[in-house]
Amino acid sequence: MEIPPVVPPGRMSALPQTVLGLPDGWLLRPWEPYDAPALIASGTDPDIQHWNRTGRFTQARAEERIARYRANWEAEKAAIWAVAPAAGVPAAGLIGLADLDLPGGSGEILYWLLPAGRGSGVMAGAVARVSRWAFEELGLHRIRITHSVANPASCRIAEKAGFPLEGTMRGALLHADGWHDEHLHARLRTDGPVPT
Repeated sequence: MEIPPVVPPGRMSALPQTVLGLPDGWLLRPWEPYDAPALIASGTDPDIQHWNRTGRFTQARAEERIARYRANWEAEKAAIWAVAPAAGVPAAGLIGLADLDLPGGSGEILYWLLPAGRGSGVMAGAVARVSRWAFEELGLHRIRITHSVANPASCRIAEKAGFPLEGTMRGALLHADGWHDEHLHARLRTDGPVPT
């Protein structure tokens, strides 16, 4: 007997990438060409570069990446939002679902914030909001977050957003300073309401 896909083909691309509201006026919205400076800044920020593998951006490369974010939605490969402090204001960070396996019902949340957004507490709320969208509107079954064990800030965000620690993956990701063990956090749709 064939197992049907958890998320049927075409469901994600049929959904508009809506703006998702957060407390204190923050919002998650599709990336726009005027957000290119945020991508350029992410490539020169030492913390983002240490924990993420985003690389460096020229203006042209940033604009290409923003176009790819939109194309990846249509191709059902990833759902990437800009984290912005208000409508019409350039991005202060990024959050998204990547490594999507729609037939298998899973994906991985990734995120970063520029210094202007750090300490605001916005990212835990953004993780929870994207999770609710992924479970309730897209129909995923399992969402995971992985991060270096040497990055306690990401661990706090995952736990605050309702993603319990499941274990440690040894030597799981190569960073600029060598191989890092990674924490694995995950949440199932059946775990109950995502924290708000």
